[in-house]
Amino acid sequence: MSRYQTITRTQPGILETNKVLRNTYALLSMTLLFSAAMAGLAMTLNLPHMGPIVTLVGYFGLLFLTHRLSNSAWGILAVFALTGFMGLTLGPILNAYIHGLHNGDQLVMTALGGTGVIFLGLSAYALTSRKDFSFMGGMLMAGILVAFLAGLVGLFVPMPGLQIAVSAMFILLMSGMILFETSNIIHGGETNYILATVSLYVSIYNLFLSLLQILGIFNSDD
Repeated sequence: MSRYQTITRTQPGILETNKVLRNTYALLSMTLLFSAAMAGLAMTLNLPHMGPIVTLVGYFGLLFLTHRLSNSAWGILAVFALTGFMGLTLGPILNAYIHGLHNGDQLVMTALGGTGVIFLGLSAYALTSRKDFSFMGGMLMAGILVAFLAGLVGLFVPMPGLQIAVSAMFILLMSGMILFETSNIIHGGETNYILATVSLYVSIYNLFLSLLQILGIFNSDD
């Protein structure tokens, strides 16, 4: 009798977790495609880079809006606004690599493939092992803050060594975020698929840019 009661109590939680997971991956797939389309549009129109200030204000403003609207249907529109904006900022960066380096297109495809392999591998590991990676939360937040501040310094004091270090840090941190967020969904720590989608999208975006930057530095003729 007690075993039956345990099953009936846990089944709704499992179903809810699976629903959040399905909705997250469905929305993540759509936002990645939309972001890629916006990046392609920016590349076709040869749009200039927006600059760090406009990029940061737009990113954090839309991120704040998405969090505020995450419990309503408007949150989905906010997610697409955020990911579309990030796609537009990505287009000029891709153009700079493709046209600025003799093998820029290969570097972009390598970074894209590496990002896909890392994301799929870490997600599969978190899903199959079902380990709880919630203990990583505090360390990841502290590490991201340090890496972000170091990245800001790198904008004003361009040093290849610092850029490599920051990019390497972001690769490790974003990989950790993928494990953390996937585990968070599995264990019921994250029940809002909009917020889960944003977290995974930002991790994938930064992972791709960091891989691309490291590849670009090591393949630069300078």
